[in-house]
Amino acid sequence: MKPQEYFDLISGRRTGVRAELQRAALSVASVGYALGTMARNLGYDWQVLPVRRAGLPVISIGNLTTGGTGKTPFAAWLARWFRERGVRVCFVSRGYGAGESGPNDEALVLEQICPDVPHLQNPDRYAAAEVARGELASQLVVLDDGFQHRRLARDLDIVLIDASNPWGYDHWLPRGLMREPKGGLQRADVIVLTRVDQVEREPLQRLQQELRGRYPDAVLAQAAFPPAGVRAWGGELLPMSSLPGGAVAAFCGIGNPEAFEHSLQLAGCRVIAFRPFPDHHRYTRDDVAELGEWVRQVQPTQVLTTQKDLVKLEIGTLGGVPLRAVEIDTRLVQGQPELEARLQTILAKVPENELE
Repeated sequence: MKPQEYFDLISGRRTGVRAELQRAALSVASVGYALGTMARNLGYDWQVLPVRRAGLPVISIGNLTTGGTGKTPFAAWLARWFRERGVRVCFVSRGYGAGESGPNDEALVLEQICPDVPHLQNPDRYAAAEVARGELASQLVVLDDGFQHRRLARDLDIVLIDASNPWGYDHWLPRGLMREPKGGLQRADVIVLTRVDQVEREPLQRLQQELRGRYPDAVLAQAAFPPAGVRAWGGELLPMSSLPGGAVAAFCGIGNPEAFEHSLQLAGCRVIAFRPFPDHHRYTRDDVAELGEWVRQVQPTQVLTTQKDLVKLEIGTLGGVPLRAVEIDTRLVQGQPELEARLQTILAKVPENELE
């Protein structure tokens, strides 16, 4: 099933008897996933499963749903915040989608935007944190996509919630996008509503009120990810205004493709054709050839994609049309002072004589 077909199915946009049967089958599959997740969380809640503490502070960035909440740009913002204060930071992640060819797309993007921050990918994140401390002399670990990985103790749990689809169509995987129920937010120290610029004011206020009411002890912040500019493969970052006028075609292989298309429209792009691929998609020669033919048929003035996609493609044109990646920035719209106050408590755990 293609990504757009899957999203249309679980969102309820696809109707009819066949769609209802498919959703019923996915609901059955969700039962096993839910039971396994709840049993695992109970194991940690009851201290049956062990939690190990690394010898340095750990900040986890995660979410309740699968993909698409903006973890990568937010992780970069967080790392830069500590680097500006002289802290040696290391990213640690599971490395989903990484293979023999090297690190995954998220690691490649973080390497571009945070070149002074090493990134360790290992399913055993405690072992990676030990390497960060012992071999890289890191003083802080930013655990990317770590909310459900409870084996490694953390000093701060930050959870991102995509305001445009906060609860993953209100179903567990694979019927929806939820990894665990809302109650998991009781473990969160900071909750960040992301993509708030893509949501109407009233539903955003209702969501914020719900979170404030249910999780009063957590810091609640809001963030947007505006485009910082565009970059060709191997080129310099240029402002969005450098794009030529006219229609653009766009494609991506990320967790929330609709959000990428929407962000282009908010930036003033006239998107005449859009193609989503699965998250972490590895492009083949056939994919490139097919995309080239698609571009020739659509005839845009420019083709746009994400950083995560361009770092894997490593090409400058598609179908004879320039290909550019849209780089995004993190802008805290609300709650930045409260968030930074929490970060200061982590900063205080790094001895001053060890800062750069």
